[in-house]
Amino acid sequence: MNTTSTLLAADSIDSATGNRLHSLLRSSDSATPAVLRMALAASIFPHGTQKLLGWFGGYGFTGTMGFFTGTMGIPTPLAFGVIVIEFFAPLLLVLGVGTRLAALGLAVVMTTAMLMVHLRNGFFMNWFGTQAGEGIEYFLLSIGIALALLVSGGGRWSLDRYVTRS
Repeated sequence: MNTTSTLLAADSIDSATGNRLHSLLRSSDSATPAVLRMALAASIFPHGTQKLLGWFGGYGFTGTMGFFTGTMGIPTPLAFGVIVIEFFAPLLLVLGVGTRLAALGLAVVMTTAMLMVHLRNGFFMNWFGTQAGEGIEYFLLSIGIALALLVSGGGRWSLDRYVTRS
């Protein structure tokens, strides 16, 4: 292969990678995804701070890792991933950076929590303390918002949109 064909092949790879990145970050100028990003971030971030920092009555990183790995039997890398996703994905959503990836991470975490822990408690939240635990309604809403963001991207006022504008 000569130098010219090597450079053309490299340009083709760079172009394909750039196109995939552009597709991942592209977004409309609609304000709706921005509202969804803020709502999802606001509802998940306190849970992430409980798990990572011990705020709002949480157990912090060490306590949460111990509970996930010891009591629940979750493998260490997955337990670590849950903590990282619940803390950092809402921050990314607020900024609109990597919106689709952040939403995907949250959708996976919420779906797993819903199926592993909360499904057995029925549909409704435990507003009156009469159930064994929380139901799945919060999780369904979170998953629905995350899926909408996967489809739409970050929307207006997202850094994703700013980077991909032509």
